[in-house]
Amino acid sequence: MAAHPSGAEIDGVRVLPLQTYPDDRGYFREVFRTDALSEVSIAQTSVTETYPGVVKAFHWHKHQDDLWYVAKGMAQIVLYDRREGSKTHGVTQVIYAGEQQPQLVFIPRRVAHGYRVLGVAPVLLFYHTTEAYDPDAPDERRIPYDDPAIGFDWTTKHR
Repeated sequence: MAAHPSGAEIDGVRVLPLQTYPDDRGYFREVFRTDALSEVSIAQTSVTETYPGVVKAFHWHKHQDDLWYVAKGMAQIVLYDRREGSKTHGVTQVIYAGEQQPQLVFIPRRVAHGYRVLGVAPVLLFYHTTEAYDPDAPDERRIPYDDPAIGFDWTTKHR
């Protein structure tokens, strides 16, 4: 089991609620602004669609920070602080993001991250990164979704 309770906040992670401006035509939403995260310089934006019931976890980056935005569907985002010397080392943080809770999630380098699709709709995830992907030297390290050091239980908790 994880040394710290799930749901704690990890040092350096930022969750920015996004303002939505609906009207009779639809809605408008700003996703990223440099004045909100002035320390972040985006090098690449990518998008992935993931089907219901899928868990994509875990991975981490040595040099790259991520900014995640779930544009469609709902996701359970799970972060694990694997940074030696961090005041939140060993902490697991769970964030729910998507259509019902629009927010931008800043994930610092060396924090392991992954997500599970919730509900019956696919998740459309845009991820902005501070480094461009290099296929000859990818900055991505994988950890199994069920790694005992993290000890995260991906099952739905019926309350």
